[in-house]
Amino acid sequence: MHEHDGFQPVISLHQGTPSCDAVQLRHTDDQIRIELIPTAWGMPRRHRRPPAVRLPRGQWLRWQINYRFTHHCTGDWLYRLDTLNIAHGPMPVDVFLTEPHQSIDERVYLR
Repeated sequence: MHEHDGFQPVISLHQGTPSCDAVQLRHTDDQIRIELIPTAWGMPRRHRRPPAVRLPRGQWLRWQINYRFTHHCTGDWLYRLDTLNIAHGPMPVDVFLTEPHQSIDERVYLR
């Protein structure tokens, strides 16, 4: 979801390896395997990243990552913060207002 369109949900499914930033979800047994694939264009480069997360039914995960982009013509900087909230199974409507069961914070200082 994006702020510019009023946070309208968008769903898309792709087969194969993602070519850009994406989230890979795989159902394994009674868990969901979640892997965040960061964009190749954002800075700083992240050479050491957290592994994929296994999320059991009834739990939720918050994964945050930020980027800095440079405009190719003007050199202006653009900053982006992605916050991914994923719940596995039926949850109350206000679940994302509570503390997550698992949290990954990949935010870095962007100068």
